[in-house]
Amino acid sequence: MATPASAAAARVPMSAACTNGIDLRKTRRIDYSTPLIAAGDSARTEASSPGSVATTSRRDMNKRAVRGFDEVETWVFDLDNTLYPHHINLWEQVDVRIRDYIAGFLKVSHDEAFRLQKDYYLRYGTSLRGLMEEHGLDPDEFLEIVHEIDYSPLTPNPALGAAIAGLPGRKLILTNGTRQHAQTVMRRLEIEERFEDVFDIAAADLEPKPRPQVYHRFLARHRVDPGKAAIFEDLARNLEVPHALGMTTVLVVPSGTREVFREEWELAGRDAPHVDHVTDDLAGFLRGIAARN
Repeated sequence: MATPASAAAARVPMSAACTNGIDLRKTRRIDYSTPLIAAGDSARTEASSPGSVATTSRRDMNKRAVRGFDEVETWVFDLDNTLYPHHINLWEQVDVRIRDYIAGFLKVSHDEAFRLQKDYYLRYGTSLRGLMEEHGLDPDEFLEIVHEIDYSPLTPNPALGAAIAGLPGRKLILTNGTRQHAQTVMRRLEIEERFEDVFDIAAADLEPKPRPQVYHRFLARHRVDPGKAAIFEDLARNLEVPHALGMTTVLVVPSGTREVFREEWELAGRDAPHVDHVTDDLAGFLRGIAARN
């Protein structure tokens, strides 16, 4: 079933809910201006501004040990809303194309397509997987069409590239998107040469995160020791399995007070027990790690 927030949003007429192809029914203004805690500092010491380097909240840190980065040899990054800021809303273009594809494929209204899209995303990990399992969708055309988007909002990020280069060890991408999409994003950011490989939805046999088999396939293919790996994600639920496997986990949240086009459940989890660290500035966070190594 759809979440209450999604169900309420689905009742908004499409004509009143879209601007330039962006579905305003999913807009959330998220305030992360509460100071985060600087990594390496005492749990009682707060950063003076939203954190370039941050760990989980003081309340949670006092309850449990937080994994660090001293033993990390492999750095694993999600792609969308992790390697570029949430507020760019690049993935929102894909979101709109998925909705339109569902409406045409199932011959339903856009409101019903929106409801199904979010229901499948929540229950299956991707709308694609839900369509495959419930409607027998052939994924090839779907993946090609939904990634036909405008990448121009992405611009080179030399600071991020330098921060990734400063990390000791291997760097890999683990994404629910396609390899072509990942490569285009990395080329636009000018960070493609920083990564050894991309493990995409095809490499995962079209199984999406957070399904456990995805992480097992990824670790086996790339011979990654999870006890010596860190993973960066924008969805807390995608960190639960990696944490259970022994990986150090980092949740990348929106910067400051921004309008981001996400479901409420997508933005939850910063205090979850499987989240070791939280940052709203990935490049700054990585520089902090490199400076301590």
